[in-house]
Amino acid sequence: MNKCAILSMDNLEDFEVYDYLIDQPLLALGWQTEEVSWRCAKVNWNDYKAVIIRSPWDYQDDMERFLEVLSRIEQSTARLENSLSVVKWNINKSYLKSLAAEKITIVPTLWPDAFEADKLTEYFDYFATEQVVLKPRVSANSDNTFWLTKANYKDNITDLKQAFASRELMVQPFMESICQEGEFSLFYFNGEYSHAILKTPAQGDFRVQEEHGGGLLSVTPEDGLIAVANKTMQAISKLHGELLYARIDFVRHQDTFALMEAELIEPSLYFNMDEGSPQRFASAFAARMKAFEQQASNTKANSSSSLPGKP
Repeated sequence: MNKCAILSMDNLEDFEVYDYLIDQPLLALGWQTEEVSWRCAKVNWNDYKAVIIRSPWDYQDDMERFLEVLSRIEQSTARLENSLSVVKWNINKSYLKSLAAEKITIVPTLWPDAFEADKLTEYFDYFATEQVVLKPRVSANSDNTFWLTKANYKDNITDLKQAFASRELMVQPFMESICQEGEFSLFYFNGEYSHAILKTPAQGDFRVQEEHGGGLLSVTPEDGLIAVANKTMQAISKLHGELLYARIDFVRHQDTFALMEAELIEPSLYFNMDEGSPQRFASAFAARMKAFEQQASNTKANSSSSLPGKP
């Protein structure tokens, strides 16, 4: 039986977590899972054949330490999914620039070098809007995300200065379609589409996470959304190869869909919203691991055959 660590955090009591739904499908395929906190210093990663990043939803509080842990995992005999190189690319939302360069439509974004209170009015003018959103380039769970209007932004300046005193920021127009329709999340396992949901914020809010009162609905994406999502996954694969898992979030924008985020580190994969998704994930993981083992075996065989004295 192969052992697989499910990378988590110390305490998930305040979060909705559905990763337990993959335990039995993985077990049936020969993989025993064990939840392990990324903050646990006593773990011997060599005890596991694979480590799947799932719910370390406090990593943004100590990003350098988190990356150090992932580096130790990659230096062990365990295989890390998704890889450290993908995490490093995806951990800062400036990765959106790379996808925009691949002709992926992203939500219009400004990338200020630092927060300057006297520039706030310029953001409203630049986007020709009454509402903007400021958020850290490294964040999770909508932490330190501000929804500002021309009428209230001055009331938030003290909090903004504190939030962005040592954080890089990004500025976007408030996407009203989030409140009107919601945010679409599409899930891909090993590069193959699995399922999709529509996330809607609570009344008077813009955050779609369950922890903030957001609602979830399983949906069948329209053809235009699937086309945009597939194109986005092709761009990601071009940059970083095929990934075990990906969640890509879109909002309706003008006559198409704009990418909000590509979640490649620790997204909730909402296994609870699609009955077949846990099995699809488990099958994708098992197939992926088998392919890597075969690749390693072939490499070893080729290396041996090239030694002096070998036919």
